[in-house]
Amino acid sequence: MADIKVAIIGVGNCASSFLQGITKYADAGPDETIPGLMHPVMGEYGIGDINVVAAFDVDANKVGKDLSEAIFSEPNNTMKFQDVPDQGIVVQRGMTHDGVGRYTSELITRAPGGTDDVAQILKDREVDVVINYLPVGSEEATKWYTEQVLQAGCGFINCIPVFIASGENDYWQNRFREAGAPIIGDDIKSQVGATITHRVLTRLFMDRGVELLRTYQLNFGGNTDFMNMLDRDRLVSKKISKTQAVTSQVDEFIPDRDVHVGPSDYVPWLTDRKWCYIRMEGKSFGDVPLNIELKMEVWDSPNSAGVVIDAVRCAKIAKDRGLSGPITAPSSYFMKSPLIQYTDDEARQLVEDFIAGEESAQG
Repeated sequence: MADIKVAIIGVGNCASSFLQGITKYADAGPDETIPGLMHPVMGEYGIGDINVVAAFDVDANKVGKDLSEAIFSEPNNTMKFQDVPDQGIVVQRGMTHDGVGRYTSELITRAPGGTDDVAQILKDREVDVVINYLPVGSEEATKWYTEQVLQAGCGFINCIPVFIASGENDYWQNRFREAGAPIIGDDIKSQVGATITHRVLTRLFMDRGVELLRTYQLNFGGNTDFMNMLDRDRLVSKKISKTQAVTSQVDEFIPDRDVHVGPSDYVPWLTDRKWCYIRMEGKSFGDVPLNIELKMEVWDSPNSAGVVIDAVRCAKIAKDRGLSGPITAPSSYFMKSPLIQYTDDEARQLVEDFIAGEESAQG
């Protein structure tokens, strides 16, 4: 029987949407069309084959609760679109490190007691894939959890902008290769979010011969990630990740001062909604100006949940095939900061080739 055992690090809005999603579509057949998923069945794995067997957090409002209750506990504030039955999985005490920021410390009470033995739990529960849903800016916490994942030999989906799969040096990539474990990262793209929309419009300018002169992307929302990013020190890697995701689609050099991409503010009443403003200024035939302005509104966490479901199944397929280190095709399609950037059309085809087992798309 096909089965993917999953552990979740960080039981926030994204974990809530992910668990609601795998519950809602658990019985989806191979011929169904599900918005946000490439395929209801990927390889041999359907959505119902994904089973969460462990979860870790540091919030006293979540630790010790059944996962089905914890995903709807404050400060989580995303849309509820599916009832989730008791999972029989109690959220366990994880490592804090820098996982609680200056501003979110006003909302979160840390659970008492020491950190549970994460690596041993992953081994005991035979976890196939671990999803990193820690808050933006959790650099040290992510590295600590990565060590636990490597000790247990699990696949890893790094949904946040800490550069593990795509670091400038190959330290972490080599660690995953040595452990025989696949990693898909870094920094999850949404189904249709600000970054992928900005990328596609940038590529459209290039393909149609419009010179991009300057552009900005301004995002704000009301979830704890946006609250965290009020602390500019926690925003550095996120800004780098979102910027390079866009500039990777530009054929000609564009000065740093002419590109601004990044979260801008926290508006509590937006809850888990994100509003994005994009402006692009270009030069077309005859040196005539061509400008685009766009406003996008999304529910942030559900917008990425389907992408993570696909990434989890790709990680398990990679693990089944004995692949290790960064898995190029799914990383390039699902993540803002993969080791290798492709256009989104190219990356999607690479994922289809990967699923089909074509040798050129492996690893």
